[in-house]
Amino acid sequence: MVAPLNTTDGPFPNSSDPFYHDHAASRIIIPSIYAIVCCVGLTGNAMVIYVILRYAKMKTATNIYILNLAIADELFMLSVPFLATATALQHWPFGSFMCRLVLSVDAINMFTSIFCLTVLSVDRYIAVVHPIKAAKYRRPTVAKVINFCVWILSLVVILPIIIFADTVPSSDGGVDCNFLWPENSNFLWLEAFVVYTFLLGFLIPLVAICLCYCLIVVKMRAVALKAGWLQRRKSERRITRMVMLVVAVFVVCWMPFYIIQLFSVFFHPPDPLVTQLFVILSYANSGANPILYGFVSDNFRRSFQRIICFRWMDGGLEEPMDYCAVALKNRVCKQRDFPQDYLGSEMVYRNGTCATKTTML
Repeated sequence: MVAPLNTTDGPFPNSSDPFYHDHAASRIIIPSIYAIVCCVGLTGNAMVIYVILRYAKMKTATNIYILNLAIADELFMLSVPFLATATALQHWPFGSFMCRLVLSVDAINMFTSIFCLTVLSVDRYIAVVHPIKAAKYRRPTVAKVINFCVWILSLVVILPIIIFADTVPSSDGGVDCNFLWPENSNFLWLEAFVVYTFLLGFLIPLVAICLCYCLIVVKMRAVALKAGWLQRRKSERRITRMVMLVVAVFVVCWMPFYIIQLFSVFFHPPDPLVTQLFVILSYANSGANPILYGFVSDNFRRSFQRIICFRWMDGGLEEPMDYCAVALKNRVCKQRDFPQDYLGSEMVYRNGTCATKTTML
């Protein structure tokens, strides 16, 4: 984001604002909320990263994108302690270098998150609308290359933040972490920057995401009754529903933040407490994603339970499995027992039993 980008007072709380002296919420309640959000986000995303790296069958193309999103969210949470400290102290105590570093790390991970969601939506589009081409493009190696490109793109997008982020003196003699725009056109740069972040960090990716899901809905309605599609449609629909839910929560958490930024620049700055609450809501999105995975995805839920309880059924920390032998109560299966569509793409045979090559979410 530019993290808690406060377009009027700077990206971190302004010590000269009377609100931060007159309200105890700025010193105690808001930093406490930040601490809770940070703990939940760091713990949840660490679990997602561990699960995908630990279990080989979780390393699907879709999960590689989710891994990248979790890494971005995890790093995004690292700026929260700095924000909470600045809010409690009512000034920026960490110096110029840390100001630029924290804002840059915060911004690159914010843009990476929305770009990851866009890539996940395109991945869902390819999987559902172009299933034949999916085998070529939806591979873990391809996903890793795309993830690398996403980070490079994010780095390019945040160059203005790297250049202009710095500490600035406040009116009461303190120091704030802000953007030091060129003096002759300060407000013009501010307006351009807010519109720039809104377009690249929210509106354009959201339009691309909505377009993908519109095409997915059209495709699923057109081929829903075709032979062999119903079984595949069920698994794809489960994954698609999870990604759509993650995107919906992203919109709910980030739209108020961008609206208030635009309103602050082009109209009148809102109450500082409202601004702070919307900033917290935007950070909370990074902690919400692992919770969504746990509720929607059976594999993530089972894996989380293994981590928390250190056991699952009789297998301890064994890998998540998705064997048809289990579904058929260990009945030995032969090739003729399964539809041809399954034999060509999803199933492999080992010692008289069959198992899926990839684990569905």
